[in-house]
Amino acid sequence: MKRHIQLAAILAGAALLSVQQAVAQIAVKGETVYTMAGEPIKNGVVLLKDGKIEAVGTNLQVPQHYQVYSAKVVTPGLVDAHTSVGLAGVYNVPFDQQQLETTAPIQPELRALDSYNPNEELIEWVRSYGVTTINTGHGPGALISGQTMTIKTAPEGFATLMDTTNMVAFTMGATVGQNYNSPKTSAKGMAMLRAELQAAQAYAKKMANTDASKRPDRNLKMDYLVDALNRKYKALITANQSQDIMAALRLAKEFNLDLVLDGAAEAYLLIDEIKAAGVPVIVHPTMARATGDSKNMSFETAGALARAGVPVAIQSGFEQYVPRARVILFEASVAVANGMTTDQALAAITSTPAKIIGLDDRVGTLEKGKDADLVLFDGDPFEYTSHVCAVVIDGKIVSEECK
Repeated sequence: MKRHIQLAAILAGAALLSVQQAVAQIAVKGETVYTMAGEPIKNGVVLLKDGKIEAVGTNLQVPQHYQVYSAKVVTPGLVDAHTSVGLAGVYNVPFDQQQLETTAPIQPELRALDSYNPNEELIEWVRSYGVTTINTGHGPGALISGQTMTIKTAPEGFATLMDTTNMVAFTMGATVGQNYNSPKTSAKGMAMLRAELQAAQAYAKKMANTDASKRPDRNLKMDYLVDALNRKYKALITANQSQDIMAALRLAKEFNLDLVLDGAAEAYLLIDEIKAAGVPVIVHPTMARATGDSKNMSFETAGALARAGVPVAIQSGFEQYVPRARVILFEASVAVANGMTTDQALAAITSTPAKIIGLDDRVGTLEKGKDADLVLFDGDPFEYTSHVCAVVIDGKIVSEECK
């Protein structure tokens, strides 16, 4: 009797292992597969094994025991280069709004990791629409509001953390004055930032003193500013009006910051200057409200930047009203209707944002060895009548409801 029980346990274990292997080994077939690393593949196959992409191509032999999924269109998992999801919540009440600390206008030491809620409902919402990687954190509204972090939207939460600190978030423009007593103007804000960065330069020189007794005490704020000056972290500068965009370009040049322009509502007025500076732009959501610093926003900005050869990504961003987060799939659809090509728009929510956040070695394209993050559509991703019917993150099916 005991031997029969042991044999049953062994067989049950083998069956469980077989199921786990089947789940870990997936073949995705697509009538069109956008790898974003080359031309789209007709009747393509993507093989996934142990959380990575095993192979991509046509006429691939699907190994035995692989679970097979089929779709009209297959793309890489969508990458949102700037959002506040996980810090800004769905209910728009104080307890789920952690994206902006209003006690001081300059706080680079604030970590997104310390406010991120992996159980926030918005994470599941954007995941169901194909968003698999987010660069999220402190939002616009302060001269320096804090940091951003990069994480997958998988249900495992913090287990999928990719980078604890990716960028330091700045804001330029008169809107900062709505949250703080000072600054009240763009010029004052620029002066305060320059003074703080100069102080960080002086702090760095003192900390480099070979005589430990002459070094100052560690200063958390200064440490992060020095890391931004040393280009360890990118400077994500939200600037919407043309004069503020120019101020951001000047600040980056003066202090050799690794600049990423954010928002950039009036970027269409400065395409030559932005291109000459060689900086990427994360365009504010096309469906934002055209008020305040963004009153002159244009649906055509993303397309104009792309045509000029400026690296452009489309973000979900942050709004002062519900819903707190947009879905980049819909934002890109609006951009396609206003001058972007399908390939440009797909790049703006996959490969380009992956490069901007510095994780293109893992996400953003469908290539052998990269993370197995995919989206399966039942039609053209940018058509209103199409749906996301399956989402794969790290080789696991995390959504199978057509939405």
